[in-house]
Amino acid sequence: MVGAIVDVVVPGMPDCWESCGNCAADALEVAEILVAPGQRVEAWEPVVVLEAEKTAYDIPTPDPGVVREILVRPGERVTVGAPLLRLERD
Repeated sequence: MVGAIVDVVVPGMPDCWESCGNCAADALEVAEILVAPGQRVEAWEPVVVLEAEKTAYDIPTPDPGVVREILVRPGERVTVGAPLLRLERD
């Protein structure tokens, strides 16, 4: 729905995390925020970088739109499903 406000959340992690355990963590750390409120983003554009022990993950937005609110700060720990930012969809 155009104009709808949606949360971009921490996605589920790959199954391999559970099998090898090398990069698995109960929580991920917000390493970097790549956007600012009011900024327009395209679908699949990275908006946040999360880190887990040895690995960094670029988290994209699934929809194009305008960032309305950042809900996390660098250094904060987050888990799967936690909201990262609010986006007004195009």
